[in-house]
Amino acid sequence: MSLLGTKEIMEIIPHRQPMLLIDTIEELEEGRRAVGKKCVSYNEPFFAGHFPGEPVMPGVLIIEALAQVGAVAILSQPDFKGKTAYFGGINNAKFRKKVVPGDVLTLELEIIKQKGPIGVGKAVATVDGELAAKAELTFAIG
Repeated sequence: MSLLGTKEIMEIIPHRQPMLLIDTIEELEEGRRAVGKKCVSYNEPFFAGHFPGEPVMPGVLIIEALAQVGAVAILSQPDFKGKTAYFGGINNAKFRKKVVPGDVLTLELEIIKQKGPIGVGKAVATVDGELAAKAELTFAIG
């Protein structure tokens, strides 16, 4: 059972389809950590061109999904209600496994540093417990 579904997620972050890349939030520690899920469907619009005959979720969209989970964690704090979390940087991104239709992507982001409206999160994406991607994401609240 999920903690937050699409409707509740959209009350926290401003993303909408087709750019909302998380389906549920399974765990949430406001301002500290969140775990989300993305059920990757063959019907995702990006699969039409990435790649015909061999659909693979673009790495940049995996990173965006991780950032959205982090945005839920940070924007769930009362001080940031109604704000937007913007990318400030992506460091040490690594991709280890292709993400394909039928995969359930588990997305975890832990805030490891924050000073005012600027912070850094450690992000990890897995499929069936196997590392798909990881990165350090910097955000700015505006």
